[in-house]
Order: sequence, then structure tokens, then C-alpha cells
Amino acid sequence: MAPEETRTTTSAPHPAPAPAGAPPADAHRPPASRAWRTRLVVVGIVLAALNLRPAITSLGALMEEVRDGLGMSGSVAGLLTSVPPLCFAVFGITAPRLARRFGAGAVVCAGMAAITAGLLLRPYAGGTAGFLAASALALMGIAVSNVLMPVIVKRHFPDRVGSMTGLYSMALALGTSLAAAATVPMTESLGGSWQTGLAVWAGLAGVAVLPWLLLVRDRGAEPAGPERQERQAATEGRSRSARVEPSAPLRITRSRTAWALAVFFGLQATAAYITMGWMAQIFRDAGVAAGTAGLLLAVTMVMGVPLAFLIPRVAARLPRQGPIVVVLGVCGLVGYAGMYLAPAAGAWAWALLLGVSNCAFPLALTMVGMRARTGAGVVQLSAFAQSTGYLISIPGPLLVGVLYQATGGWGVPLALMAALMVPQIVVGVLAGRDRTIEDEAAARRPRGTDRAHGVGH
Repeated sequence: MAPEETRTTTSAPHPAPAPAGAPPADAHRPPASRAWRTRLVVVGIVLAALNLRPAITSLGALMEEVRDGLGMSGSVAGLLTSVPPLCFAVFGITAPRLARRFGAGAVVCAGMAAITAGLLLRPYAGGTAGFLAASALALMGIAVSNVLMPVIVKRHFPDRVGSMTGLYSMALALGTSLAAAATVPMTESLGGSWQTGLAVWAGLAGVAVLPWLLLVRDRGAEPAGPERQERQAATEGRSRSARVEPSAPLRITRSRTAWALAVFFGLQATAAYITMGWMAQIFRDAGVAAGTAGLLLAVTMVMGVPLAFLIPRVAARLPRQGPIVVVLGVCGLVGYAGMYLAPAAGAWAWALLLGVSNCAFPLALTMVGMRARTGAGVVQLSAFAQSTGYLISIPGPLLVGVLYQATGGWGVPLALMAALMVPQIVVGVLAGRDRTIEDEAAARRPRGTDRAHGVGH
């Protein structure tokens, strides 16, 4: 079995490789300065990841109180649980363009600021429309940060993709579970107002702005992009063979691997947002106390803390990730069956199994880095897989709310969740094959080129 450094470097090297013989982007800076920036990047990544889900799971823990306070029906509440993937799809697709214009660090900094503002405003915006608008602001910040996290990891830590992906996935899972577990107790200790219980998470987001502000001020913290490196190589008179050649944008929609990864991402996101939005309510309707239901959701989310660190490391060492996909999918199927048959009696077991199943998210992020060979490919694949995937996931949480209101129970919604797990396993196995989108583009290019010149018909 190859070590992680070998596997991640061969399958997905540094997104912006320097010209042959060129010094690193910060080679002319003192070692102490480079070490300080590296630590600051790590702190920034961890703090950003901690804030990528509390806006969602804190709402899930207080969904009943928010529904009563705003006068929402079950269908409108289902729409509310569909807002996160909708915003991730709409705003996530803009992340690569914003990163090219302003820099990835600056965009993440703005994203953390948007999360802070949105979380602070939404409980007091007044009415369902204002609540949705402020939620969308926070989710916009989450969306661009979602897409750029794999890019930042690949750019700053090209030889530790699995480890760093595991670190920020673990931090993301920790923030998710912390919000799920602590929101109800904090709300009660702060006077019982659901507005205060939701707004308090703006403080954590505000802290995450600080390291990114420092990184944005330090212009040299971000490695040079391909265009800057190419100009530098030309200025120094290096031969054409020693320079980084500009590559044409990949036609990513023609890649079977990209589509498989996008659908896998979409189906796992569907399961995750249904879980975050409705799982606590399923347990509460089965007779579980509100505080315990929040803890059960937290258990599901906290399973991602160790596994989100372990799974990317294991996946980065394997040529194919299909076996991991199958194990996670089977855990999901058993968990859904248990919630249907004995939701209260086996609640802790089902929460654990669904927590394992939800670790398809860090696996998908790891595969984004492994299924692209170049930096441009990573950016394109991350934006395509996440934006397309979140579009696919939009109907799921809404449909669950509609089915629950129409049938008066959770049997049909749970059957839907289990049914969606089957295609998730299938496309996950396809996405986990040992190939890259650049290889697929190269295999298809000769035919397209020949046709363009009138050779093939």
C-alpha cells in the first residue's frame, strides 16, 4: 500500500505547479515567517470548517420552536430545509470566478463575514421571508467556502491532501455536532428564546473571520497561480519546455467521472440535509424528549469527527474508493430501517449508524482531489460536483416535509430515504474508480480534434 504522500501526489498533484527549477512562492521569505503563515492557514481552515454547518443543525434542533414562532406549515418547513442545498448550488458555482478575481483567502474571509451577519440577523428579521433571506446570506458564505476548502488544502498542502482534508472534515463534523447538541441547552439557559439560541452561533463565525483577515493582509501567504508563475518563467528566460503550459479549460460535463461524483455528492447531501433538518423531529414524534432528540442528532454528527479524519486518509491510500462507499451505504440502509421499526427503542444505535453513513461527505471531498490531476481540474471539479450535487439534493428535504404532512407519519419519508441510498452506492462506486477527469479528456480529445479538421465523420 502506497504512503499517503505518494498516492496523493501521483493522483492529484499541487494545483499550481511551479516552473522547473523555480523557487516556492514564499522561498524568499524568512523561514519563521513561512512557518507562521502555515500555522495561520491551518487555524483558518479549522475555524472556517467549524462554521460550515451550525447554521443548519442549530435550526434542526429548534425546528419545532421556529415553526411555531413563525407560523410555518410542514411544507414551508420542508422548503426551509431545502434552502441550504439551493444556496450551495447557486452561490457555490460562483466561487471559482470570485477566487480568480480576489483570491481564495479573500473569498473565504468574506464568506465567514457573511455567515456572521446572516446568523445574527435571521432570528430577528421578522417573519418567514426575512428569516429565509438572512439564512440565505449565511448560506452564501458557507457555499463559497465549501467549494474553496479543497482548493485551499491542495494549494497549501499538496503532499498532505488526505491528512488536511481529514482535519477540516473533522472540524466540520465537530461544528455540526456541537451545534446540534448545545443549541437546546443553551437556549434554555439563555431564557428559552429560540431567537437567542440561534443568534449565539454568530459569535463562533465572527472568530473565524480573524485569521483570514490576517492572511488577506499578508499578500504573500497564497502561492502564485499558474498565470503568475508562467509570466515569472518567461521573464527569467526559461525554455518553453521548463514552463508551465497553459491548459484549455476542461469540458467537464463530458466526463463520466465528474457526473458520477456530482450525483454521488448530491445524493449524500440529500441524506445529510434530511438528517440535519428532520432527524430530531422524527425522534421527538416517536416520544423522545426534545433535549434527548438533540443529543441523538449530535451523536449522528459527532460520528463524523473521528471518521472524517480517518476516512480521507484511508481513501487517499486506495486506488478505488468503492468498498468504502458500500460500507457507508449499508450503514445508512440499516439505520433507516431501524428508525422505521423501532425509532425510540433503538434510537442510539440508529443515530450511530446514520452518523457513519453521513461520512460519505468527507469521502466525496477526498475524491474531488483524487479525481483531478491538475489545479485547474480540482477547481472545476469541486465547483461542478458541489454545485450540481446540491442542485440534485434540493427536492429531498422538501419532499420529506410534504410526505410527512400528507401521510401524517414518517413511514413513507423513511422509505424514500432508504430508496435513495441504493443509487448513492452505485454512483459512488463509479466515482471511486482510479481515473482522472484530465485522463478522460485526453482520451476523448483526438476524436473531437479529428472531427474539427474534417478527418472523422
